[in-house]
Amino acid sequence: MSPTFRSLSNSNYRIYAAGGVISNVGTWMQRVAQDWLVLVLSAGSGMALGITTGLQFLPFLLLSPFAGLVADRVSKRRLLQLTNVAMAVPALLLGLLAVTGTVEIWHVYVLAFVLGSASAFDAPARQSFVSEIVDRDDLTNAVGLNSASFNAARLVGPGLAGVLIAAFGGGAAGTGWVILLNGLTYIGPILALQALDRAALDTPDPLRREPGLVREGVRYLRGRPDLMLVLGVIFAVGTFGMNFQLTSALMATEVFGKGPAEYGLLGTVLAVGSLSGALLAARRARVRHRMVIGAAVALGLLQITAGLAPSYVVFALLTPLIGLTALTVVTSANAYMQLHTDAGMRGRVMSLYLMVFMGGVPLGAPVIGWIGEVLGARWTLLVSGSLVLTGTLLSVALFLRARERAGEPRVRLLPVLTPAGATE
Repeated sequence: MSPTFRSLSNSNYRIYAAGGVISNVGTWMQRVAQDWLVLVLSAGSGMALGITTGLQFLPFLLLSPFAGLVADRVSKRRLLQLTNVAMAVPALLLGLLAVTGTVEIWHVYVLAFVLGSASAFDAPARQSFVSEIVDRDDLTNAVGLNSASFNAARLVGPGLAGVLIAAFGGGAAGTGWVILLNGLTYIGPILALQALDRAALDTPDPLRREPGLVREGVRYLRGRPDLMLVLGVIFAVGTFGMNFQLTSALMATEVFGKGPAEYGLLGTVLAVGSLSGALLAARRARVRHRMVIGAAVALGLLQITAGLAPSYVVFALLTPLIGLTALTVVTSANAYMQLHTDAGMRGRVMSLYLMVFMGGVPLGAPVIGWIGEVLGARWTLLVSGSLVLTGTLLSVALFLRARERAGEPRVRLLPVLTPAGATE
């Protein structure tokens, strides 16, 4: 089997991945439909779009440490089945409200927060569950393939959502049918998790019940400058560099005057680059700091360039490159955190990672939405790219300072930053 797909030789992983593909398509359909529903209900308000995105990711900031502790204490397989049910309920309810014409903007806000709360418990369990399915040597590959699956679904989901919304009239009812379809797709992972061979899973012993376990995870991270560097970069990228749905919606509608089909197409072409980045990551045997940092710098520069795009076509051509660099950052950071963390700490560490990565969205999305409303859509990308660059370089500087204080040798993270020293 090709090295890119070697994890698929594991039958449990094949089943798990198949269930994920079904749900991922629905997830991308809902992301487009929900954003379009907000634009319809708010008369194109960028602030409303930012608030919705922020509310959906706010639970990661509030609940992730506790969610990671739960993931270390209980069966991750069973927990994932419960979280998929919990994510299906708000999707089905929002879809019904939209289809029946009774939906209001506050409904979207509340249900986005409920969906995000379920996702906050799902994410750390899902991220760390991969290490129970595949061997350590295949972990980087499996993480890459998970990202590839997520972004292969993005090739289909946004475009299909745009077509379906347009086919149903482009209004709230059209978005409702798409959101209902997403609610049904959660059946896929629930059945896949039930079908796994539990005897073949490498399930660690449940975490002991005692006070201070969350603080223990924080102390563990603070004592690891290498992990703190990754967290710093991923905070900058997650907070300011991953608002693609928001920035693309504003650019498509305000700058280029396009409709739902063209907006959905932007999500599809973004997935071309994201899928490429995920497949390239799956081929790597090792993950280094330089990969995370270099991709983050490239992402910031590409976002600034996209903000200056003179036409829809140029913007669409830049979008796959943004997707490639963003997925390279995310996949490399994820794999590095899992591979360099003790097994007994993995659930808590990954929950803190996700709190930093996805919990930053509630901070960044409303700000970016406000910038789009006050200064214009182009500034959402210009400011986002600049902040990604600033956050990445600041994280590198703090890491190098920590190593210097500890008397450790200098490392070459980026040639322009440390022209001398050993490579890492």
